[in-house]
Amino acid sequence: MRVLVVEDDAVLLDAVRVGLGLAGATVDGVASCADARAALATGGFDAVVLDVMLPDGSGLDLLAGWRRGGDRTPVLLLTALDEVADRIRGLDTGADDHLGKPFDLDELAARVRAIARRAAGRAAALLQLGDILLDPAAQRVTLAGRPVELSRREFSVLAALMERPGVIKSRPDIETRLYGWQEEIESNAVEVYVHNLRAKLGREAIETVRGVGYRMRAPR
Repeated sequence: MRVLVVEDDAVLLDAVRVGLGLAGATVDGVASCADARAALATGGFDAVVLDVMLPDGSGLDLLAGWRRGGDRTPVLLLTALDEVADRIRGLDTGADDHLGKPFDLDELAARVRAIARRAAGRAAALLQLGDILLDPAAQRVTLAGRPVELSRREFSVLAALMERPGVIKSRPDIETRLYGWQEEIESNAVEVYVHNLRAKLGREAIETVRGVGYRMRAPR
């Protein structure tokens, strides 16, 4: 899961980045409306965590502009203004969820997973294909009931493929899940992670579609 966090409090931004990172997300953090617009325009985000009060404008105005432009990325609002009227305004503006400050980082991670899951059209929290079971919340994968040890990025690649089994994911699609907005992308990283996943899950688990990308192979 790739998440954009828009928060001008540097300490809180760092805490959210670390908390969501420990929950398995790739996190990009920005501190202004201008930087948020630029980041979201690059695409590839599964969710946005958005502060309402920003130094160069209102997070609600920013959200309203995204929705008018047709952007459907799920958004969770963070605000100290936790009155009922403020929550209603945020939801009516287009937010998918709302969390008042202060908040628990585990709850934030769970809410972000939930809005991303709903946006993807999935009801179940767990991802399963054949004997492979992936638990996003626990960051755990099992194969026929046996735990499989994966690195954080191996887990991210597998999650990207299992979210829509049978659908081809291109290398750029997968790279957006692995790297932040301004991170340098390693040239053969995806190939290496796919190789490692095949070694741990079986060579037939992931199919290479030459010149296009990768997809999970449905069990026979």
